[in-house]
Amino acid sequence: MGKSTHFSGQPVYHQVIKLLDKQKIKKISLETPRSEAYVKRLDGWTHLVIMLFGILKHFDSLREVEIGMKAEVNKLHHLGIDYVARRSTLAEANKRRSQEFFASVYTYLLERYSAFLADSRPKGEQKTWEKLLYMMDSTTITLFDNILKGVGRHPKSGKKKGGMKVHTVMKYHVGVPMVVQLTSAATHDHYLLKEVHLPKDATLTMDRAYIDYAQFQRLTEEGVCYVTKMKKNLTYKELSSVTYVSPDGLVTHTDKKILFEKGEIKHEARRVELWSNNSHKSVVLLTNNFELDVTDLEEIYKRRWAIESLYKQLKQNFPLHFFYGDSVNAIQIQTWVVLIANLLCTVIARMIKRHVSFSQLVTMLRLTLMYYTDFISFMENPQNDELIIMAERANAPPKELDLFH
Repeated sequence: MGKSTHFSGQPVYHQVIKLLDKQKIKKISLETPRSEAYVKRLDGWTHLVIMLFGILKHFDSLREVEIGMKAEVNKLHHLGIDYVARRSTLAEANKRRSQEFFASVYTYLLERYSAFLADSRPKGEQKTWEKLLYMMDSTTITLFDNILKGVGRHPKSGKKKGGMKVHTVMKYHVGVPMVVQLTSAATHDHYLLKEVHLPKDATLTMDRAYIDYAQFQRLTEEGVCYVTKMKKNLTYKELSSVTYVSPDGLVTHTDKKILFEKGEIKHEARRVELWSNNSHKSVVLLTNNFELDVTDLEEIYKRRWAIESLYKQLKQNFPLHFFYGDSVNAIQIQTWVVLIANLLCTVIARMIKRHVSFSQLVTMLRLTLMYYTDFISFMENPQNDELIIMAERANAPPKELDLFH
């Protein structure tokens, strides 16, 4: 066999954490309350590097994390750490170190790489609304202990699993969460709508769980366009209505200007009902934009598939069905580290000068994490395609959203 042309003097994991700034991370940890209190050796940087190692290796317990680190003890100097923490030390740190430290690290990385991620998207002719298109959604992570209030009725057994809800706002051209809030699963989706402030002329698309007249009026006053699906049985006053008919006499859509009134709140909106000639079904979209073409409204709402694809990507490629601790803080820390891992993997994927599926990239990182291999060079070489595919076949991407199903 010929000598590998992908040799690197540093293991792959070193190449990953080079995307971090160790001194900046240490500074964040020092500035975060309850992050460096009572710490002897396991500082914020070391804690992050060890947790990220466990997430990327897809280990399912702190015991595996400890054993995995001990197996690579001779390479720890490449990672900027000088010892392997025992699992009991890691468990205590996951209880005591504030999850706000990991949240701040994610925010810092987002600020550092969001421009690169946006610029590295495939270029093409863009519509005006695409440049500032955001989508909002949430996903629930089921927990085996009821430490966070779950959602829904209690089962007959009297036992109910807890759950954590991840509320997210994603900018379409960035492709990773821009705003993240972690709450109990019982928290209503529109909680995040009250917290988010987007730039003027932005467009926000979301599902009908976010219907809130007061917030819709606030978005309108802030110059933000929203597009959502309308709930049934909403009460409104019809101000005007136009019906559009195709050349063969079939109704294509109706376009109405309506007024919502609730207490002192008044909000004018546009109600567009689109008809499918194939299924004879209709879907009703709601927006505060009275100028956009109906085809644009339909396309904006369909772009919601991107955030649903993100949630599928997170749950399929990272450990979110088991946790390294059973405290709220430990679960939130692991969720933040998963989000950090996803962001770093997305940055690496954009650095690779050819298409590699996200699933394949994460799998190859897991398999080669402590190998002395130039990871990007390896992934860019077409001769390695068979090996990459054998490691894990790419998951089929989720189907784009069908408005009528």
